[in-house]
Amino acid sequence: QVQLQDSGGGLVQAGGSLRLSCAASGRIISINAMGWYRQAPGKQRELVAKITFEGRTTYTDSVKGRFTISRDNAESTAYLQMNSLKPEDTAVYYCNADISAYDTDEYDYWGQGTQVTVSS
Repeated sequence: QVQLQDSGGGLVQAGGSLRLSCAASGRIISINAMGWYRQAPGKQRELVAKITFEGRTTYTDSVKGRFTISRDNAESTAYLQMNSLKPEDTAVYYCNADISAYDTDEYDYWGQGTQVTVSS
């Protein structure tokens, strides 16, 4: 069974930084992609950033130049470095991963979510 553990959220002032971590565990064959979605109250869940197995990255326009996603294959972990945070970044951030694993037909996994709150 594959599990994702996301962490690193917290309360910061505008202009501050946080680093989110997402660690995958289980009988993993390969991690094809990892990333984060976020959802604020009353808003749709949106993709924030994604990184593929080959290192190709995707960012939503509102975070380009401020957020950086990276991946450590040896640790089966992805990171989201968030700099110059704005109040509009406030949301629950969910790790998401496309993972091939042994003895399962499942491939789409979610972390439990971590709260990011940015005050003005």
